Amino acid sequence: MKKFILSSIILSLFGIQHSTAQSAYHIANTFSLEGDGGWDYLNVDDETGILYVSHGNMVQVIDTKDGKVLGTIKDLKGAHGIALAENMNHGYITNGRDSSVTVFDMKTFEKLRTLENVGQNPDAILFDVYTQRIFIFNGRSNNVSVYDVSVDKFITKIQLDGKPEFAVNDDKGNIFVNIEDLSMVCHINGSTMKVEKKWKLKEGKEPSGLAIDKENHRLFSVCDNKLMVISDYEKGFVIASVPIGENPDGAGFDAELKRAYSSNGDGTLTVVQETDANTFKVLENVKTQKGARIMTVSAKTHHIYLPTAERGEKPSPTRENPNPRPEVKPNTFVVLDVAP
Repeated sequence: MKKFILSSIILSLFGIQHSTAQSAYHIANTFSLEGDGGWDYLNVDDETGILYVSHGNMVQVIDTKDGKVLGTIKDLKGAHGIALAENMNHGYITNGRDSSVTVFDMKTFEKLRTLENVGQNPDAILFDVYTQRIFIFNGRSNNVSVYDVSVDKFITKIQLDGKPEFAVNDDKGNIFVNIEDLSMVCHINGSTMKVEKKWKLKEGKEPSGLAIDKENHRLFSVCDNKLMVISDYEKGFVIASVPIGENPDGAGFDAELKRAYSSNGDGTLTVVQETDANTFKVLENVKTQKGARIMTVSAKTHHIYLPTAERGEKPSPTRENPNPRPEVKPNTFVVLDVAP
């Protein structure tokens, strides 16, 4: 995922409007977190209500009911993705700076061990229940490292055509990943560990966030040129696209509400209603906060969590700094409720 720097707010949206006719969102609560490093991937465990947040060189473990920090996994080397293997009680965190993966205990949040020499700049990571394998997407070496949790070892690397970004799976052994620099999607068979299909995203450019509708076999790729491109992943081609906000990075899908989301750095969350498998419309662009580019969504509560930084006024340009950035106010955690 495209990591952004000096950010320190998480926004949560809670969808209680189950009708497809309207959608309404508002900020509900705010919480604080220590640290001023960059945010990256988030992962929410719906069974426990725990949110795992990549934050610079640590992962913070948050109780979503009240924002309390339950634990901190420290001394990481540029934390990126977080995968949860609940049946093993193990979590896995990619360390982009030293090509490793940190394994931690999901009950105590203690580090257990480090998996070395994973690949160059490991970024996205997911656990596939069907195959009992961890798939680690290495952004600089353009490949996927496959770790089998049942035998506790790496078993292969899958070469890709370009740089992998966000990845999802369908719980049937099929893995899908955006290839950012080639503006395409790649389908990996998790059982054979082979690339089965790949297709271009047509007008979509530089996809990052990726979400999946497992019932209707649809993928939602959010692209840098302000488009969400929707694909049929069984047939391997694009079926539609809709406009989204500027500077997107994250995507999500709520299977119950049949809504896809794009979190955009311009301070909006684009809400896309899936009317049927081939019909999609933008419901609204919800105002969030500048820099809120990544997200995760809870299937159980319909909360959406987004991190960003609280920013002050933009300084006046000077000769030495003609394009100054706004002041960043660290250590703020915000939770937004989606409600009528």
